[in-house]
Amino acid sequence: MTTATQSDYGRAVTWSPARPKLRPLRLLVAWVASALALFAAAWIVPGATVNGFAGALAASAAIAVLNAILPPLVAALRLPFMVLVGLVVVLVLDALILLAADRITGGDLKVDSFWSALGVAFVAAAVGVVLDVVLGTNDDDTYTFSVVQRIARRTGGRTITDAPGIVFLEIDGLALPVLQRAMRDGNAPTMARWLGEGSHRFAEWETDLSSQTGASQAGILIGSNEDIPAFRWVEKESAKLVACSGPADCAEIERRHASDDGLLADGGASRGNLLSGGADYVILTCSRIDAEKRANPGYRAFFANGFNVVRVLVLFGWEVILEWSAAGRAKRRDVRPRGHRGGIYPFLRAALCVVVRDLIVYGVLTDMMKGRPAIYATFSSYDEVAHHSGLERADTLEALRKLDQQFGRIERARTYAARPYELVVLSDHGQTQGATFKQRNDELVERSLSGGRVMGIAGGDEQSATVGNAAAEATGQKQKRPKNDVSDREVVVLGSGNLGLVYLMEERRRLTLEEIEARHPQLLSSLRNHPHVGWLLVRSERDGPVALGGQGTRYLADDRVEGEDPLANFSPNAPQHLLRTDGFEHVADIMVGSFYDPELDEGCAFEELISFHGGIGGTQTRPFLLYPDHLPTPSEPLVGAGAVHDVLLDWRRRLNGASPSESPQSAGGDERRTLQPAGS
Repeated sequence: MTTATQSDYGRAVTWSPARPKLRPLRLLVAWVASALALFAAAWIVPGATVNGFAGALAASAAIAVLNAILPPLVAALRLPFMVLVGLVVVLVLDALILLAADRITGGDLKVDSFWSALGVAFVAAAVGVVLDVVLGTNDDDTYTFSVVQRIARRTGGRTITDAPGIVFLEIDGLALPVLQRAMRDGNAPTMARWLGEGSHRFAEWETDLSSQTGASQAGILIGSNEDIPAFRWVEKESAKLVACSGPADCAEIERRHASDDGLLADGGASRGNLLSGGADYVILTCSRIDAEKRANPGYRAFFANGFNVVRVLVLFGWEVILEWSAAGRAKRRDVRPRGHRGGIYPFLRAALCVVVRDLIVYGVLTDMMKGRPAIYATFSSYDEVAHHSGLERADTLEALRKLDQQFGRIERARTYAARPYELVVLSDHGQTQGATFKQRNDELVERSLSGGRVMGIAGGDEQSATVGNAAAEATGQKQKRPKNDVSDREVVVLGSGNLGLVYLMEERRRLTLEEIEARHPQLLSSLRNHPHVGWLLVRSERDGPVALGGQGTRYLADDRVEGEDPLANFSPNAPQHLLRTDGFEHVADIMVGSFYDPELDEGCAFEELISFHGGIGGTQTRPFLLYPDHLPTPSEPLVGAGAVHDVLLDWRRRLNGASPSESPQSAGGDERRTLQPAGS
């Protein structure tokens, strides 16, 4: 049932969503392409035959009719674990549709068995993908928009209004300079067009010390990332390890920071995020993972299109092949730095670059057709590929190009949406590149800290790090990979990109600099003097928080430097970031930052990722906003994810009809600074 509302100012609703219109010529081309794909599949797959091209045309027409009727019925079922169950059910249905077409066409298509039918479905989908590119039909989403709009109308909860909505599209891990070069080189043509036409403008913002998705999304979506010192941390009083990846931990993070000012509260939708921001509608949201165990209608539009499942699985396989090919090419050319790209990684990459991406896009399209006021979707494919391939390698930029293509699709959907929508593209952090700590210090990994060396620090953002705990060896314990309960550990060392955390578990409180030096005389000197360590953050009983470097010390409380400033190569805001983190309840006894070389633009991660984020130094701290030109832009630099929240919430309130007095920008008393346009 469609619900038409009044605008926020009492005016009659004048917005009228367009109806997708099938164009006869496009329809004819798609029909011929489907017949060609089916003809080729029947020739390739054993047990399948087609009675000439005319028979392929007849069979394609029958299959199209069945696909328009049956998959929407399956998608309407209330099934738990809908992503997994839906993929299997619709895949089986695709094979059954081919078997049914065999009977309907009276012999134009013959399929001997279920498995032959399944093979035909896959091969036809693969040929169809190629033909779409060759014939230029891959940008025609008329059928998709028609299906999604029809489902939105029939399933209730649709709101048609003049009040504009806002769609936030987050590209995980993309730095502003990388995007600017991608636009220049043709790898982000949709976003480049927005900028060139003047509809959008850029702004840069600076991350907090913990430049990773958990801290950034807590700030952006909820408004606070207090006491999130890294991707993982230890709460010493309970000896518990907390991570920004586990559903239970993400739910607890959201509970601790929740307020009435969640960015997605009051009817918003969360798609593919770590945290929900108070959204009423969620899919693939870590803090609300229970929604995936129940019947979640958010996937209905995806599964209602019968071609989606086989197409996505074909593209999944192609993405795995692309990764294997790129990894082999990098190895043959001896490209350095070069990350580990074996094991399950190719399949994880394919899942994020294809399956998860398409599920999220369909979720966003559904939200727009429903008229939801605010939508926030995270796309992690660029981040995942960059970690292993590098910031701007060919396959990394290809992942970005495919995201840009999907943003163009979302842009085209606005005509058919239940309200006008503004599109904002942003990132939660960037990445910095460099050989890992282990690659630079391989001979040191097994040495004891008491010998004056530092070993690898592990357990970080991507859960694929190397375990090598020098501090554990210094205290006489060989540490294994930390688990949730670390009460039996004498020391826990974690890594989050190029940010390390050392927890000395002999006390259930933070140790002071003086206590650490008394109990472990070699620990701080070995760390601070290592050439690949940039700074240490510790708290002195006498001087308060201090940043230690190899040749000097910075006293953060009174901003005083002795010797060489260990933070000189980092952002001018680095002392403030360290000072703020020092005030967190669960900050580590020792926070460790890697070196950063501004001339080479490189640092090193304490986990096995050649492009990394999590600390400071380089483009990892330089995310961006690409936003509509007419939205208000405060004049001061934006520092910290919490300040981004204030700006985005202000935009949402203005667009949805709230008065400016309700916006956070007019509230005053907030010490966080706001943004200025990039380059100003």
